[in-house]
Amino acid sequence: MGVGAHHIETGREIYVNRAERFPMGSTFKIPLAVQLLALVDQGMVSLDKPITVQTSDLRPGSGTLVKLFDESRPAWSLRQLLELMLINSDNSATDIIWKEAGGREPVMGRLASLGIRGMSVDRPTALLLAAVLGIEPPPPEAERSLARFKELIRTVSRTKRDAAAAAFFKDRRDNATPEAMVDLLVKIWRQQALSPDQSARLLDIMYRCATGRGRLRGMLPRGAKVAHKTGTLRIGVTNDVGIIPLPGGAGTVAIAIFIRESASDLSTQERTIAEIARAIYDYFVSNPVSPSVSVRSPAL
Repeated sequence: MGVGAHHIETGREIYVNRAERFPMGSTFKIPLAVQLLALVDQGMVSLDKPITVQTSDLRPGSGTLVKLFDESRPAWSLRQLLELMLINSDNSATDIIWKEAGGREPVMGRLASLGIRGMSVDRPTALLLAAVLGIEPPPPEAERSLARFKELIRTVSRTKRDAAAAAFFKDRRDNATPEAMVDLLVKIWRQQALSPDQSARLLDIMYRCATGRGRLRGMLPRGAKVAHKTGTLRIGVTNDVGIIPLPGGAGTVAIAIFIRESASDLSTQERTIAEIARAIYDYFVSNPVSPSVSVRSPAL
């Protein structure tokens, strides 16, 4: 496990394996969204841009765009695709936004400009899923349709899939340290990553995240707000990262919890995330410190 928590107003921190790298899964969609919205800030991209979704844009895994797909439908706006990516973790919308944002180099350049170290965003979901599932070589871009993926998945043996998972966990691509993810979340909250308008837009969408109800939010008091993004790969990777405003003027906590290579079932992994999130929540609510004081909390 990797755990990171940063109390934004005081700088107090709680970390477990803070510099260890963990597969991000779909939490990589946060830095991707930051890059897209930075382009909006610069006037280089409009969220009103119409995007015509083709069958070749559809991806396996999470999301709703596959179910909603209709060749006769008018174009989707980039804003709608951004919301599908973050609220429903839609993989098809993500790979469209990957292209609109420019791909790996601009995303990594954005992270570097923000001083984020320990995070690597390298592949769209099509290539990420191909690596996890043992589809080697992955299909070329023109053939990355949902039907083609389903066809290729059926050809992968269990032995090959297990070998692919083992290789994936050794790969340093598409991963992050808890410290790096928390650092990015803090910069988003402080409006250091984006303009006030785009920062507010991103947080508003993250507050509406529909996935992972049993993770960061799972054991928090009723009514607690969480702006977050989940990540799941069914090879023992279960993540949730986000920002929790605390009640009673106790401040705000940026939090990242990563699980990798777990043999436990998904419900157990999610409950573990929920229990850690509640412990961190209770700690900071019960131990208020003046914003003028900055101390480091002991590790869990």
